[in-house]
Amino acid sequence: MNTADDLGLPVDVPSTALFTDHYELTMLQAALAAGTADRRSVFEVFTRRLPEGRRYGVVAGTGRVLDAVENFRFDADVLGFLRERRVVDEPTLEWLASYRFTGDIWGYPEGEVYFPGSPIVRVEGSFAQCVLLETVILSILNHDSAIAAAASRMSSAAGNRPLVEMGARRTHELSAVAAARAAYVGGFATTSDLAAGFRYGIPTVGTSAHAFTLLHDRERDAFQAQVTSLGRGTTLLVDTYDVAEAVRTAVEVAGADLGAVRIDSGDLLLVAHRVRQQLDELGATKTKIIVTSDLDEYAIASLAAAPVDSYGVGTQLVTGSGHPTCSMVYKLVARAESADPKAPLVPVAKKSTGGKTSIGGRKWAARRLDEHGVAEAEVIGTGPVPGGLADRQLLAELVKGGQVVAREPLDVVRDRHAAARANLPLSATQLSRGEPVIPTEYV
Repeated sequence: MNTADDLGLPVDVPSTALFTDHYELTMLQAALAAGTADRRSVFEVFTRRLPEGRRYGVVAGTGRVLDAVENFRFDADVLGFLRERRVVDEPTLEWLASYRFTGDIWGYPEGEVYFPGSPIVRVEGSFAQCVLLETVILSILNHDSAIAAAASRMSSAAGNRPLVEMGARRTHELSAVAAARAAYVGGFATTSDLAAGFRYGIPTVGTSAHAFTLLHDRERDAFQAQVTSLGRGTTLLVDTYDVAEAVRTAVEVAGADLGAVRIDSGDLLLVAHRVRQQLDELGATKTKIIVTSDLDEYAIASLAAAPVDSYGVGTQLVTGSGHPTCSMVYKLVARAESADPKAPLVPVAKKSTGGKTSIGGRKWAARRLDEHGVAEAEVIGTGPVPGGLADRQLLAELVKGGQVVAREPLDVVRDRHAAARANLPLSATQLSRGEPVIPTEYV
């Protein structure tokens, strides 16, 4: 097992070798027997279309992909499982026992935006080494990019108001950690999930739920206990019973230095205005208002004119706000005619009807800008890169000769996304349904 020591991450990543589909291994067995397993190959990750109504996608999960590739190892227990189930034959098990990815991986830097056809990740090496990575790479990128895209739309709608990720109880416990990471990439400021804070260093926040108020005989007793324990800067939940009475009690208990109140139900727009007016009349002019209650990007946008200071988002975020996957695929686009390392690559592509066609060839991608420095097209090609786009290429080297070369702190990724989104046309942040904000051009 390996850790990302350079980032100081505290959690080891276990073997990811079985995060794959059965047929990856049966293809491997057949290719080894046919003598084609060592052919140099190029696989690419892309999506044929964005989720309906989305104007751009967000690349997220790249750092987790690097961990997964680094820890793709077939140890004794894994090999024993494969042998017991007779998934593959003994020669294939012997090959798997020494599996190490020794190829190269290029990709859009994490946090970058993407569009239909964008070669988000390019994996190069022998067919045998590359084909095994399909499922784990897609599993991570499809999930994390979907969450990050939803988070990006929400953070855009929120403007300068911070967002708290609080969806752990609405999804699988491990997905919750990945979702918190992806949400941070997309612009969220904090998470309620301690595992995400521990694993990735994301700031964590939290105070109390309705259960804490209901535990006490009086709401005042609950507020007093919380303030005594956590200080006047805490956030008091004021909608367990009567909001107006709770706000009055909260200020009486904590004073004008009360940090914040949280509203979790009702007509948030109306209640927020009433609470703000009441807090100001009570002298708590600096007390902030936090709203929760099944928010999505549309609800957040509708509260733009409300006196709200931050938002807590759960269910809609961790489910991709209606689009829990990006429909990314992992396709062989080029391969050598033989196992000779010097054999030239030949473009290959599936020919199909029904919108599942692919374009063969090892691709590059660049983003063309207009005279104002705003993106105007995603340009993709397989031949020489035009001179005017040479310094606008998007793919960066992530793995070289099997060694990870591009691990980054999560804050760098988060800042990259903010910059990438800011360089898109203004219509990118519109929540109304529409086509991708820039076209994809093939040259």
